[in-house]
Amino acid sequence: MGGGGGGAGGENMGQQRERLAPPANSGRLPDFLQSVNLKYVKLGYHYLITHLLTLLLIPLVAMILVEASRTKPEDAVQLWTHLIRSNSVSVLVGSALLVFASVVYFMSRPRPVYLVDYACYRAPDELAAPYLKFKEKWKRSGKYDDAAIEFQSKVLERSGLGDETYVPAAMHLEPPQPSMAAARVETEQVMFGALDALFKNMNSGRVKPKDIGIVVVNCSTFNPTPSLSAMIVNRYKLRGNVRAFSVGGMGCSAGVIAIDLARDLLLVHGGTYALVVSTENITQNLYFGNKKSMLIPNCLFRVGGAAVLLSNRSSDRRRSKYRLVHVVRTHRGAEERAFRCVFQEQDEKGNTGISLSKDLLAVAGDALKTNITTLGPLVLPFSEQLLFLATLVAKKISGGYESSIKPYVPDFKLAFEHFCIHAGGRAVIDELEKTLRLRPVDVEPSRMTLHRFGNTSSSSIWYELAYIEAKGRMKKGHRVWQIAFGSGFKCNSAVWVALRDVKPSPGSAWEDCIHRYPVQLTTS
Repeated sequence: MGGGGGGAGGENMGQQRERLAPPANSGRLPDFLQSVNLKYVKLGYHYLITHLLTLLLIPLVAMILVEASRTKPEDAVQLWTHLIRSNSVSVLVGSALLVFASVVYFMSRPRPVYLVDYACYRAPDELAAPYLKFKEKWKRSGKYDDAAIEFQSKVLERSGLGDETYVPAAMHLEPPQPSMAAARVETEQVMFGALDALFKNMNSGRVKPKDIGIVVVNCSTFNPTPSLSAMIVNRYKLRGNVRAFSVGGMGCSAGVIAIDLARDLLLVHGGTYALVVSTENITQNLYFGNKKSMLIPNCLFRVGGAAVLLSNRSSDRRRSKYRLVHVVRTHRGAEERAFRCVFQEQDEKGNTGISLSKDLLAVAGDALKTNITTLGPLVLPFSEQLLFLATLVAKKISGGYESSIKPYVPDFKLAFEHFCIHAGGRAVIDELEKTLRLRPVDVEPSRMTLHRFGNTSSSSIWYELAYIEAKGRMKKGHRVWQIAFGSGFKCNSAVWVALRDVKPSPGSAWEDCIHRYPVQLTTS
């Protein structure tokens, strides 16, 4: 009825409205000028709140200077001498208390944790998995029906992955031949490849494997005996009293969990180094069934891993890249929907795989809200916290959840210069870009990491940090937010501050391809 009813009558009505309407610029500024004005009003507000104390002190300091200029020098000397003589006991007591408080503060404050260096694994070119080659292998394998092949093809087309991502050697065989031995080969190649690169860079800094006091390895789905941490101890002949841990089953956010564990250990054990290795095993994750919710990991997960060297030695500050500022962890496992949204199980034919629920994005959004509620007060300027509180109070007064007032989303761009969002998939990056009101340049490291290396699970946030460094964007004092999601369901954040202008380490995973990025991604 109403869709095509324009006609002559509609046209005449439109002409009447045009004659009655005031000129476009009558009584108001153009839209783009209004947006510019609002932008500068907000910047002025943030500047005022941030420097409020300084602005209030300026008149006081001016008054003191005026009064001091009126006082004669001899009068000032007499007054100072009198104060010292009459309050000598108070001065001594106050000085002693000040010294005591200073000693207690410096002895009780936690040791700073520094990121000395890190390395991301780069697989050999023969393990590359171009889209068309991958699709043909699925067809020839005989493991999937036509519907499953078509579904995986569509997921790959829309995934944001490029043609240079890597899959393990077992998946290049025809048919694919996953096994315990093949899984060990993949894990050893990734872990030792990243560690060899890290130790090579550290030789000039005189950090040897024997200096390592703590080892934390995280891998979600491959946990052999002896453990992954034992494999590292054996390969590099670490000392006998090394504290070694293997973290399993904790998903793509386990890299931040491993950093948190290493930090806690470094706060207790002084003067040592901690080695954190984050990886995932793709050989063990390969699914040979036709259930759509379990086919998605086949399309997104790729070979990758990172090795990170942490230190609590004050002497390492000068040569370290970053200092760890905060770690905030959120666990929603008490809720059944969140607990089961990423679930390893068998399908009706007994094929093992990881099932991704349709509720994944909603669960991730809830976990993110909880996480940033804790993180926000730690990192946001007071001006943003004030706006958030004002909106919350207004919402409560006007009717709580039924209020038309939308909750205020803090501007995290005021707290961080760089964002490393877990490259779990295109939809995840899109959702966080929208929710946190980020700019395309803010999510560029995540999108380009997904395109070049795919979803490398817990190590993806390190490929993203390496991307920022390779682009020459990391300057002294810049703050970095690493945020990752994982099964359970968990949302974990790590905040770092750059101690200097950070350049990429030799042999960076982006070294020979950074000039080609960013690339234009299709929007289909």
